[in-house]
Amino acid sequence: MGGIYWLISQVMLFWHTVWDKVVPDHRTLGTNWQWVLAIVFLVISVRVVLFPIFVKQIKSQRAMQAIQPKMKELQEKHKGDRETLQKEVMKLYQEEKVNPLMGCLPMFLQIPVFIGLLHVLRHLKPGTSNHQMELYGWSIPEFMGAVDARLFDAPIVAKFSSSASDLAKIEANSTTVKIVAAILVALMITTTYLTQRQMIMKTGWNSDPQQRMIQKFMLYGIPFFTLTSGWYFPIGVIIYWVTNNAITLGQQYWVLHKYPPPASATANTTPYKGSGKPGTTSLTKGGAPAAKPAGAFRAMLGKAKEDAAAQAAAAAAAKQTNGRALAPKPGAKPINPKKGGAAKRQSG
Repeated sequence: MGGIYWLISQVMLFWHTVWDKVVPDHRTLGTNWQWVLAIVFLVISVRVVLFPIFVKQIKSQRAMQAIQPKMKELQEKHKGDRETLQKEVMKLYQEEKVNPLMGCLPMFLQIPVFIGLLHVLRHLKPGTSNHQMELYGWSIPEFMGAVDARLFDAPIVAKFSSSASDLAKIEANSTTVKIVAAILVALMITTTYLTQRQMIMKTGWNSDPQQRMIQKFMLYGIPFFTLTSGWYFPIGVIIYWVTNNAITLGQQYWVLHKYPPPASATANTTPYKGSGKPGTTSLTKGGAPAAKPAGAFRAMLGKAKEDAAAQAAAAAAAKQTNGRALAPKPGAKPINPKKGGAAKRQSG
């Protein structure tokens, strides 16, 4: 992992050098923007490198949606035979050249970066020997500058759970650190949830139980992880996470609108409900019944009008028949109702 720590440090130091020439080197609004922007552009650098993989992720998700009808057929055919179903599903993946794990690959590739930044920021602390300061390519002035760097007067190396003695070493106020860290953790949880919700709202819940389980984990599991662990992350790491989520939201919005999922794929998924849970009723975001396609609605409306017109014509004909005798056919001999009635009485 030493190579990852060195690489993360060098990217941070590069962007710090760049922004040190652009923004003033003193604090503005209690913030050393050179170091904050160095973390932000560390995220941007990583996302640029991973963009081709992100495109492959979207293609993999589209491929998974395209084979949903075949997946449904297999589930119905091998219902109750889990072992055979799994073999047939794996065979289908091989035939269609689909990798279900590709959807999570960009996130997995960012884990080493996240761990590297977490280690580097934990390494930045006062009282470190000169030799330790110069690890991973840092100079002593750069190391000390990063230790003292702040976001709204809260050191980027501090965390919500930092003890009073640790904060005293870096001359930080405990209340300020907790307020800034709590706001950032709330942003981290919210943006993490929104990135997953955005995707599910557009594509719907997957009909494959395994893929749906992955969707549920991504929607609820990861935000819960950030809630429970965010209090122990340095503020600089939370800045990285929030920035990464914000970029993901924008990137997904662009891709999902420019390359929407095929209609045949979304027709075989369960629409997203307002509660975020899969269900049998097609619901929109707010929980109201989803609108039917315009073409089907017009067809139903036209048929209803035709049925109503037919019923009205039948009712009018029945009323006319009951009100008077039917007219004789053209050329037929007129019938005298009285004679007809007398003949019937005589025969009776």
